[in-house]
Amino acid sequence: MGDFAFGGPRGGIIQTAFVVQDIQQAMASWISDCHVGPWFLLGHFSGEHPVYRGGPSRADVAIAMAFAGHMQIELIQPNDDHPSVYKETIDGRGYGFHHLGRATGTIDADIAALEARGYSLAFRAGVPTGGDVAYLDHPGYSGFLELITATPGMEETFTRFWRASVDWDGRDPVRSFL
Repeated sequence: MGDFAFGGPRGGIIQTAFVVQDIQQAMASWISDCHVGPWFLLGHFSGEHPVYRGGPSRADVAIAMAFAGHMQIELIQPNDDHPSVYKETIDGRGYGFHHLGRATGTIDADIAALEARGYSLAFRAGVPTGGDVAYLDHPGYSGFLELITATPGMEETFTRFWRASVDWDGRDPVRSFL
């Protein structure tokens, strides 16, 4: 299958994500403690046609992405108290690990295969880079598995973020997602 231009494996895990209480403080900690950056921030995201646990979703989150080597790190801060996969994690376990993100070229088939293995679809929405993201949970898993549609827009955006991280000198630590 080969790797994406940002180094992540096609069909494999490309992202580790965390829900955070304060996205600005979380980015600052990742920068100072782990030397990860720059961060690409999107202050508001709800997705296109979002569906949470079978019904329409109104939840809004801030997201920030950066690369640590070839692994993308995503930080997610809920901007409201609407029901969501983020709020249920915070209510159930607190802030911290949320999901692993896996790239896929066959999101519908992957959802069906995972559901046949006991996973349940918790959230699905269209994203600005094209395609969808889908979060699935499983009773034996401590977080969600996110399927991320591998579109040319996703690869271009993630590659742009990764390239910015290569030899990053600490300047301009928070940038616009778009």
